[in-house]
Amino acid sequence: MGKYKPLNSLEIPRFAEIKTFMRLPYIKTVEDIDFAIVGVPFDTASSYRTGSRFGPSAVREISSLIKPYNLPHDINVSEYLSGIDYGDIPVVPGYIDESYKRIEAGLDPIVEAGAIPICIGGDHSITLGELRSISKIHGPVALVQFDSHFDTVDSYFGNKYNHGTVFKRALEEGLIDVERSIQVGMRGTFYSIADLKDSIDLGFKVITTYEMREMGLKEVAKQINERVGTGKAFLSFDIDFVDPAYAPGTGTIEVGGFTSFESLEILRELKNIDFVGYDLVEIIPAFDPSQITASLGSNIIFEFISIIALKKKERSNS
Repeated sequence: MGKYKPLNSLEIPRFAEIKTFMRLPYIKTVEDIDFAIVGVPFDTASSYRTGSRFGPSAVREISSLIKPYNLPHDINVSEYLSGIDYGDIPVVPGYIDESYKRIEAGLDPIVEAGAIPICIGGDHSITLGELRSISKIHGPVALVQFDSHFDTVDSYFGNKYNHGTVFKRALEEGLIDVERSIQVGMRGTFYSIADLKDSIDLGFKVITTYEMREMGLKEVAKQINERVGTGKAFLSFDIDFVDPAYAPGTGTIEVGGFTSFESLEILRELKNIDFVGYDLVEIIPAFDPSQITASLGSNIIFEFISIIALKKKERSNS
């Protein structure tokens, strides 16, 4: 059993104690851990609604409902993993360059120790800082991006750093192995067909929501696994991949998306990918009065943790 594990809700009520993710210990350590939950409350690179700076705290609060046993995977994550809530990166509101430096420096000890960071945003711009840290140890990684937007725009208002430019910058910096990377779930209205073509021209494999509906989720998962292969990968999940009926608390909603069940189901099909980092971004509690978006976000992160547990179980049995 892992050294660090969640509190037992049969002994200490879920509404008690400070709000860490899944009631994990709040400890800034990199010793004896398999993963670390890290809040990255930066949202001033958003192009429409702000407020995702409060995403980490909202996800942590509702995550007290999560228990350690994953039924579809038949695994109790606490039996295999030692995990902590590392707290938040001290970002600088309104200053993206300085915040990137702090994100990178904050994650470096975790990545260097061989643990897997699971970041809670914050807007999608934060992923660039995360990838900068991860690439130092793992080199360019495959990107698996669940999103309704491409985030490969060159600039907004002449500015190169924004939540819609993050993966264009990551490619330019050599942080992503684009030949193994895939973007899924893109939908909504575009400025033009160039929005789609630009991402494809950069080298990404793209599967839009419309194509996903035609081929079915099992086939989509198969194509993701084939695209990524056996190398290291990073999973970035923008909550607006999900239909706003199931995830209203986000900044740039796009109708016609996926249900919460479908979103969790496709993540479970990625259990064989060698992920070395994860993030969940763009949850805005102010537009989530019933906490359904934050609740889904906490369950998405639990699926991330479950994949880590399955990998460790596999290694221990080999």
